[in-house]
Amino acid sequence: MPELPEVEVVRRSLQSFINGLKIKKVTIFNRNLRYKIKKNFERIIEHQKIIFVKRRSKFLLLGLENNFIILIHLGMTGKIFISKEKTKKIFKTSFYFESKMNKKHIHLIIQFNKKVKLIYNDVRKFGFIKLISPNQRDTNNHLENLGPEPLNSEFNHIYLSKKIRNIKKNAKSLLMDQKIVSGLGNIYVNEILNLCSINPKKISKNLTHIETKRIIRNTKITLKKAILLGGSSISDFKGVSGNNGNFQQNFMVYNRSDQMCKKPGCRGLIKKIYISNRSTFYCLKCQK
Repeated sequence: MPELPEVEVVRRSLQSFINGLKIKKVTIFNRNLRYKIKKNFERIIEHQKIIFVKRRSKFLLLGLENNFIILIHLGMTGKIFISKEKTKKIFKTSFYFESKMNKKHIHLIIQFNKKVKLIYNDVRKFGFIKLISPNQRDTNNHLENLGPEPLNSEFNHIYLSKKIRNIKKNAKSLLMDQKIVSGLGNIYVNEILNLCSINPKKISKNLTHIETKRIIRNTKITLKKAILLGGSSISDFKGVSGNNGNFQQNFMVYNRSDQMCKKPGCRGLIKKIYISNRSTFYCLKCQK
């Protein structure tokens, strides 16, 4: 599932392609995604201009002139393809599974002016597309309980220290909790904890001040680097521009079970365990 860096790369790509364009026509082939696309979807968004393309946590938000927001979550296999008729070229977003656009799994097409099309393709249909009305912008159930963005200033040592005082969950589960900090997922939490030399099983309330400062610092460093490198191509993630993500070449522990730790002077062995049914990788030597 794409995490914050991958979704941010898609957002930036969409910003360059569709921001400021007007929706001319919407064609829905299958409304039955994770949540059913409502019957009034086309009527509300047609003839509206895209006034912003934002990201919140792992969600994409396309703002319209009428103050509605198109909320998109890519799920496990959701992809956004951009078609430009003038160049006859298709730019694609993909994460897991096949990189080609299988027409069988096209669920929605939004046609814009300037002969640009947005195509939503999803093999497993775990993603979804919803509308947020103007009076729901502050109360949407997908967005209202999210924690701070990890790259924002409110995600800091003081905030995290207060949050963990009475939390008994382990460090891995803490950073995976979207109510604590939004946008982090399994890949980047593994990497962050390794850089912090923190055992993923350590109880959160037992984290020291030094360790919480390390978490804040390394979270921001890791995410910025991942975004700069275009995200992680576990299978075939691509930004809409068609470029592969390259952060996977910098993995310290993720998917490196039984290999040596890359930290200078460590050479410990990477072990794979499961925490809350999620694969977890850590160094037996430097993450005690």
